[in-house]
This record gives sequence, C-alpha cells and structure tokens, in this order.
Amino acid sequence: MTRPPAGRPCWAGPGPDPTAPAGTEPAPPPRVRGVLEADVTVVGAGLAGLSTAYHLAERDPSLDVLVVDAEGPAAGASGRGTGLLGPRVGPPVDQAVRRFGPATARRMYQASTEAVDRVLELCARLGVATGPRTGEQVVATRTGDGLASLARQSAAYRRLGLDVPVLSAAGIRERLDVPYHAGLLYRAAGLDPAALSGALARACAAKGVRFLGNSPLRALRPGETADTTLLVFPGGTVRTRKAVLAVNAAAGPLGLPVGTVLPLLVHAVATAPLPAPAREALGDRTGCALIDAHPLAPYFRLTPDGRLVLGGGRPLLAPVSDDSGSAAVWAGLEERLRRLHPALAEAEVTHRWAGQIGMTSDSLPVVGPLTGRPGVWYVGGCCGHGLALSVAHGAHVAEALTDGAPERLPWHRSSAPTLPLPAPARPLLRAGLGLLERGARRTA
Repeated sequence: MTRPPAGRPCWAGPGPDPTAPAGTEPAPPPRVRGVLEADVTVVGAGLAGLSTAYHLAERDPSLDVLVVDAEGPAAGASGRGTGLLGPRVGPPVDQAVRRFGPATARRMYQASTEAVDRVLELCARLGVATGPRTGEQVVATRTGDGLASLARQSAAYRRLGLDVPVLSAAGIRERLDVPYHAGLLYRAAGLDPAALSGALARACAAKGVRFLGNSPLRALRPGETADTTLLVFPGGTVRTRKAVLAVNAAAGPLGLPVGTVLPLLVHAVATAPLPAPAREALGDRTGCALIDAHPLAPYFRLTPDGRLVLGGGRPLLAPVSDDSGSAAVWAGLEERLRRLHPALAEAEVTHRWAGQIGMTSDSLPVVGPLTGRPGVWYVGGCCGHGLALSVAHGAHVAEALTDGAPERLPWHRSSAPTLPLPAPARPLLRAGLGLLERGARRTA
C-alpha cells in the first residue's frame, strides 16, 4: 500500500505528529503511563475526537481535556479520506421521508448542509485550503434503476422545499466529460482531511489540550466515585470525569453497547498529475466532483495539483488476514479508472491506500451517551460520510458535555441496530458485499 508523504494534497499516513509546528520533526507522542487524571478524556484523535476536544476547549477553557489515540492524530481513516466534502447523512431523502416524516427528513438534510458549512468555516479559521472553486458535487447514474431512484429523490426534495437541482446528461457534460444520463447537483467542496486533522490537533494543543499516543484503549471500568470512569490502556490508566469514545468500528472489540458498527476497509487510488486535456475533461475548469449513485460504484475528484483520486469498489470486512483482497479491489478501481474517460487509458496510478470506516445497518451514525455508563459518550458509524459529520458530531457532544441543550436528530442515539455476526455469518456478509460490487460493475 503506497501513500504520498504527509502534507501532499489529499493524503497523509501515520507520519509526523500533526500537533507540531510545520517544518519540525517531533518525537513520537508519549504513551499513557501510570495513573493520570483529566476532566474530559477523548479517546480517538480522528476528526470526530479532535473536533470534540477543540469545541470543548472553546466552550470551557477551564476544562482539562486529554486526547488519547491508539497511534496518533490522523493515523486512521481521518488521514486516508478522498476529501469529498458534501451533504449526506442517513438513507436517501425519499426513504428518510418514509421513515421519519417530512419535517424530520427536511431537518436531516439541512443539518448535513450545515455540517459542510461548519467544516468550511473551520478550514478558513485554521488556514486549511479548500476547493474545488465552484463547490459542486454530482450524484449521477447511467442505469434505469438509478434514474428511477434519482427521480424519487428529486421529487422528495421538491416536496420538502429543498433546492437540489436535477442535471441532464448535457448538464453533466458541461461540467464533466463522462457518459452519465442524469444526476442531482449538490453544493460541496474538496479538501485534504489529513491537513484538517493536523490543523485541528495544533489548534487543540494551542488551547491547552494534552495529547498521548500509541495507547490503544483496552477496557472501561467504573471509577472509585460515581462521577468518574477509569480508562485502561496497556501502560496505565486514566481517571476521568467524562469520556468521549470516538473509536468508530473499534466499538465491537471493546464490547461497547452501541449496536453493530461494522468495520469495513474501503479503498482508493490516485494518478500522477494529469495532462491538461485530461484535467479539462474531468472537471478542472468547473471544479466538480462525481459520485456514482450505485452503491460501491466509483467516485472521483481532481486535486489541486491535477491528480485524479478515485475511490469505491468492494469494501472488505475487517480485520483482513492479508493484502490479497485489497490488491484485487485496487486492480478493479484501476480498471474502472481507465474506462472512465479515454484520456485516462494510459494514466499512471501512483498511489493506492485503504482506510477503515464504520457502517451501521440503517445508514445512520451513533452519537450519544453509553447505556449504563454515566458520563461516557460514543461517536461513530458515519457510514463513509464522516468528513462533514465528524466535525458536527464533535460540536454536538461538546455542547452536551458543557451543560448545553443541543438539537436532537435521528442519529443522536445511544445505539444502532444489532446484527448477529458470529463467525459463520461473516462469509454471508462478504458474499452480500460481493453481489453489490458485481452490480456496481454492471453500471460501467
């Protein structure tokens, strides 16, 4: 698995500690040693955890906030995203109307657009570059079933009074020279999620937030008093008044009572900088990204230095025993990339990487207090849409922990549905993912 070095557009792996000033080479973050104390301990230094710590420090500077990660800031999925920032949460809008009613479905969509705005405002405040210039994202289809699905969604948006324009094939071609039949146009952006994670970590450190790394959480135990919790790590223990477990799909191995948050490994590839004609055909002029409406079908965007980043394909149920599955997914993505446009037939793929996301069976995240664990919150299960949602979730939890009364939405809950996943059931789940992938391939 090849990744560009930290600081390149769109990617960063578990490299230098992003809490350090630019241009320095800091020592690895210290581990948890002995018995420590904190007012609030955030476990997980991805976007959700860093956003929680940042907003806690902003709302109440007197709090002693500690962030602990199994590795370090942006070492997980938050450092491996493809950088598509768009509005999406939960099921398609027509399904949300049926499940939650028109008023809640409308508010859900508005909350997702506000989450995009929050990230853009945060990037401006922290000096993180964003793009594309026009801030557009097309969710498009080239199948009859996809057209029917987008028509239902468009009708639902209209009934809810939400402005989500429909694009014809010609409208898509004005932005991207790709053979799609129709699409829905969303206001969106692109950014380097690792750069945002690093900037958030530095901002937290500047506000007095403490960081410890290389310390995976092993267990939670009741504290000596009713208002404390003990967090157990390999090298020591943290006694904390409140805890936020921004651990995503690690909830399962920890035995957290949050329902089933499936750990899925998703993949992406990136090309070398493309020649000008290829960049022009794939959105350089308009700055538009595209997401295929079919589950698991590819999505792509251009980076500021002219590379094409393409993600999608079959996710793998983690943990995986070797790299053979990932190699097959990357090969499939490269095949789809070369069929996307004639100008990509000879494009060099220079980087391949993967990151683990958390999926729930009802497509909704989980953001809420743990049942039976006073003062302990969980954040996870963004279902691949965490770039915008994670920042919003951190702000929500920070408000709740500082005696605020945040708005409640369907994903502000303590658990997702539970799926029985004994060992014999895992091959069935893998087979289901394979069927979805084959359907996605038929859309090419």
